[in-house]
Amino acid sequence: MNLKTLILTKCLIHGEIPDYIGDMTKLKNIDLSFNNLTGGIPTTFEKLAKTNFMYLTGNKLTGPVPKYIFNSNKNVDISLNNFTWESSDPIECPRGSVNLVESYSSPRNKLDKVHPCLRQNFPCSAPADQYHYTLHINCGGAKINTGHTKYEADMEARGASMFYSSGQYWAFSSTGKFMDDDTDLDNYIRTNTSTLSKVSAVDLELYRTARVSPLSLTYYGLCLGNGNYTVRLHFAEIIFKNDSTFNSLGKRIFDIYIQEKLVKKDFNIEDEAGGTGIPIVKNFPAEVTSHTLKIHLYWAGRGTTGIPLRGTYGPLISAISVKSNFKPPVVHSKKNHVMIMAAIVGASVLLVLLILFIMRWKGCLGGKVSADKELRGLDLQTGLYTLRQIKAATNNFDPANKVGEGGFGSVYKGILSDGTVIAVKQLSSKSRQGNREFVNEIGMISAQQHPNLVKLYGCCVEGNQLLLVYEYMKNNCLSRAIFGKDTEYRLKLDWPTRKKICIGIARGLAYLHEDSRIKIVHRDIKTSNVLLDKDLNAKISDFGLAKLYEEDKTHISTRIAGTIGYMAPEYAMRGYLTSKADVYSFGVVTLEIVSGKSNTNYRPNEDFVYLLDWAYVLQEEEIYWS
Repeated sequence: MNLKTLILTKCLIHGEIPDYIGDMTKLKNIDLSFNNLTGGIPTTFEKLAKTNFMYLTGNKLTGPVPKYIFNSNKNVDISLNNFTWESSDPIECPRGSVNLVESYSSPRNKLDKVHPCLRQNFPCSAPADQYHYTLHINCGGAKINTGHTKYEADMEARGASMFYSSGQYWAFSSTGKFMDDDTDLDNYIRTNTSTLSKVSAVDLELYRTARVSPLSLTYYGLCLGNGNYTVRLHFAEIIFKNDSTFNSLGKRIFDIYIQEKLVKKDFNIEDEAGGTGIPIVKNFPAEVTSHTLKIHLYWAGRGTTGIPLRGTYGPLISAISVKSNFKPPVVHSKKNHVMIMAAIVGASVLLVLLILFIMRWKGCLGGKVSADKELRGLDLQTGLYTLRQIKAATNNFDPANKVGEGGFGSVYKGILSDGTVIAVKQLSSKSRQGNREFVNEIGMISAQQHPNLVKLYGCCVEGNQLLLVYEYMKNNCLSRAIFGKDTEYRLKLDWPTRKKICIGIARGLAYLHEDSRIKIVHRDIKTSNVLLDKDLNAKISDFGLAKLYEEDKTHISTRIAGTIGYMAPEYAMRGYLTSKADVYSFGVVTLEIVSGKSNTNYRPNEDFVYLLDWAYVLQEEEIYWS
């Protein structure tokens, strides 16, 4: 059969996908989106080697996702289905353009419908105190300010079968292929080609660009506080012309869904606005109940598809504004003060209980007892894992899974049964120092949630094992990225990335010193204790030496601990500890990031041993790095 294109979108088709479609080996485009198809993807589809676009979006497909889908470099969209996640499926996002958002069945919560590679921020991974209550996106355009409103940029040029996440606050999913003859001409960001009218000078930039999709365009507002909101959708028809030419005959018609509810059917921008190039804003109420807002624009096949050119149709939007209808919680309200005080007291009690537990376990308070039993009796803000779970995740601590070696133990990469990638820090229970680190780390970090702090998932105490379970950082530590001897691990960091890493560390420290419910001095800030995620965002780790800091005291006199070369002089010589000790260490790390040289790399044949000495000499000679 010589069929090259098969498009059966929203045709009310029921049942399973026939196997014989996979025998149509000359197919280049297949679109079976938004039907009621059930069953799995036929095994014969693996033979569709010439297929450039395969869309199965919005059906009820089940079973495992075929392995060849994950390895595809084609445009494949299997979003909005009910597939089953298998532990053998790859954790990393597939190469090419494979859209997996909301692909899996959801027996427990929305997070289960998302491929593990997208789970970090979708639908929401932020703690309650980091929810936000407004959202402004300049669809298809750059970051702009209109009056007192700041609109975030949305300039991802790709559009076919893709899911894009801006970070913590929003994302979009686009699917479909324009029915034209030249894929290279497909443009998912459009720029105004005519004169805009009836628009204020302040809002002019908002309507110069727009995002368009041939079939389905969904925006997700992430980590919103639950409650009632007003959703303002900004439109302007900037492709069709309002003149007597052929271009004026085009009609763009699509449907609008808010929180999966149809709120506007057969919406025509030009008709609603009274002409082309005229802005119009549509307001819709929305209730956010799971911290996620879903705005779905869907082309149901109405309107024109070939004016002024073949392939000019589909939902188009200029901007999105979302604002709560209620007053957001005030951080310093009386209620929050009570909560903060309760948290401080709770954290202090937790620390005391943990210390008493270790003392008793070591025989100091009436004999050694089961550590696992004691931990389970505490109200920890982290999970408890069994040794069997950890061994299964790390393949029994396989040396091939070892990703690092710390001062008090090894670090292994693991994969839990639900597909979550973890890092397991193994401490020695025979060492008092290891025990002290274990207790301190749990006490300090279990209550801390911040984008620039490594997240602690939980711990495990069984037999002689002391294990901490963290989120996995794909790019390992900053010291390996900058100083690694193996080119496989050393990264080429450009200046914007180095700046981003410095800012990330600074934000993490600012949170520990000023914004956290309990003030903490880390005491061991160095490049090996800064980890990098897949997007090279910096996250502070290793809280084994951290100290609580009381704001009403000018300093703490304490036993000196840390790493030579990073400790502030007043702390290293006199044990005089303030939050400025971390700031000093951060300054050393910043010098290392900027120069690419280690502060503790001993060079016996040279005059200057430490990076700080070298920096002082360069400063005196008025020589600066370029």
